[in-house]
Amino acid sequence: MDEMTTMTESMSRRLLSVPGVRAVALGGSRARGSHRPDSDWDLGVYYRGAVDTGALARLAADVTGEEVEIAGPGGWGPWVDGGAWLRVDGVPVDWILRDLDRVRRVWSDCRDGRYEVGVQAGHPLGFWSPAYPGEVALCRVLADPDGELGELREETRHYPEPLREALVRASWEAEFSVAAARKSVGAGDTLHVSLCLSRAFGVLAQSLHAWHRVWCLNEKGALSAAADLPHAPRDLTARVAAILTSLDAPAVDAADALVRETRALVT
Repeated sequence: MDEMTTMTESMSRRLLSVPGVRAVALGGSRARGSHRPDSDWDLGVYYRGAVDTGALARLAADVTGEEVEIAGPGGWGPWVDGGAWLRVDGVPVDWILRDLDRVRRVWSDCRDGRYEVGVQAGHPLGFWSPAYPGEVALCRVLADPDGELGELREETRHYPEPLREALVRASWEAEFSVAAARKSVGAGDTLHVSLCLSRAFGVLAQSLHAWHRVWCLNEKGALSAAADLPHAPRDLTARVAAILTSLDAPAVDAADALVRETRALVT
């Protein structure tokens, strides 16, 4: 076990002493084994009710040796919630707050085929609510004295068929977005064209993941991950890159063809 792994496990146990904290999990690329040497260590801090941000700040100061700003629930927006950015011996460690009861409510919605896409800073294509149970499904539980997070992790390993069907149906929006881009490309409205096409490809990434019953957590890495799925369109990432580089009428035509090809695979 390396030094940082030992450190994060020790930190997780100390986080449990903060009033309101119920469990801690390692998330992100470190949990999935897809990290780079410089990747952050993301700790999901699952709380119930109110969380004592003062106690979090004192613990962060003790761990880092300096004052750390803590964003309480909602401090980072309606979906990312809050937390803190720490540097421990020069290594970035992020504490990310998650309301355990809210995660459970979203999981219940997902099992019924319901989801939300919320406006959230840092998520240019919106925060897709299935990310909450997806984070749990792909995490590594570090501290969970009541076993609640571990139990939820076992539940979320099974991708809900109603959610799969709902996200596959949502691929219609990709065609709609390309049509909107076509109306703006002649006017040279590069911003609108780029936003519409990016949205179309983001929707396709979600639909492709869902069709394969694979959780999609956010936009970062979503396209390349979708391209690696067994039934993804050929040369998906290269085709998207060419389209978003050109943003002209032929690019919109190419986007239309790619969207239709992808929808034919998943619907």
